[in-house]
Amino acid sequence: MLNKTNGNQDQPALFLPRASLQRLLDALRAAGWRCHGPTVRDGAILYGPISRADELPRGVHADQAPGSYRVRESDSPRQFAWANGPQALKPLLFAPRETLWRAKRAPDGALRFEESAQQTQRIALIGARACDLAALALQDKHFLQGRFRDPYYARRREALFIVAVNCSHPADTCFCASTGDGPRATSGFDIALSELDDGFVAEAAAERGRAILDGLALAPASRAQLAQAAAESERAARMQKRTLPSRNLRDALFRNLDHPRWSDVAQRCLSCGNCTSVCPTCFCHAENEVPALDGVESAHAREWDSCFTRGHSYLAGFTVRPDTRTRYRQWLTHKLGSWHDQFGRSGCTGCGRCIAWCPVGIDITEEAAAICAEDA
Repeated sequence: MLNKTNGNQDQPALFLPRASLQRLLDALRAAGWRCHGPTVRDGAILYGPISRADELPRGVHADQAPGSYRVRESDSPRQFAWANGPQALKPLLFAPRETLWRAKRAPDGALRFEESAQQTQRIALIGARACDLAALALQDKHFLQGRFRDPYYARRREALFIVAVNCSHPADTCFCASTGDGPRATSGFDIALSELDDGFVAEAAAERGRAILDGLALAPASRAQLAQAAAESERAARMQKRTLPSRNLRDALFRNLDHPRWSDVAQRCLSCGNCTSVCPTCFCHAENEVPALDGVESAHAREWDSCFTRGHSYLAGFTVRPDTRTRYRQWLTHKLGSWHDQFGRSGCTGCGRCIAWCPVGIDITEEAAAICAEDA
């Protein structure tokens, strides 16, 4: 079990003892990165700045179910024995709210436009999951590889170092195995860790990741450690009970635009937008002018939006999707259907956040199965 880097060289996996995890953080900081990692705040596992390995959530698990998320503690030495929290990588790159430019009226009445100054931090994120790396690849396609490259996203993306941790404790809401996006990370990271009780099997997939690991002078992982890491990933895949009917539901969904299930789910859905906020691939946004009270200056702001809001589909005095039925249908058919036309795959990576963080526990796998049942 060797990790190929740059497609031409086999790099042996290394073993990072748990007691040496602080050395990894120190090496990242010495290389100019500010470490961000998972911590328990406000009853959830959230990413934030860390400087010490003991700030990571040791012995913490996250129990998730439709409409439910709870953290609990155990005596486990592991610091990544949880599936995910409400955040993915998206808030670090596609800011929930930011000012793009400012307009200011000069004394002579002329308007002057200035790009908003943006300070970009070099962040090393510890703990990214495979499903979120797959989502990041989709965000990259949208913001970086289209006709118009987003400079704000691009600057943050170039300043991000990713330490992935393969998932060994999937939640009840996870289904990344059925979408092909986990639980083991295969790309999109600088360093990948597989957590064992006494430490981590470490692999590098990029030059800067190898440079960090080489500086730690780690011993190669043993055959037993490699076998245990592989077995835990396989076990995590088997534990997942939820699944989508297919990885490509485009045609089945569009053949069922009048299915009675759309009305059924609309009676339960609150149109709150929680699912789009926690989704690691959603990228809808609105842009608004925010004038200063003195009438001299105005900011042009971009902020996350949702297809569940009334204003999202407001066009020239007409609301295209006036009710919850049509809004939920838009979300599901786009996410699982027309994303194939845009990006060559589904927009769902199986993280299950939309299930856990939906106030009424609507399950995307259940709804997709019901709507596409006749096409199965």
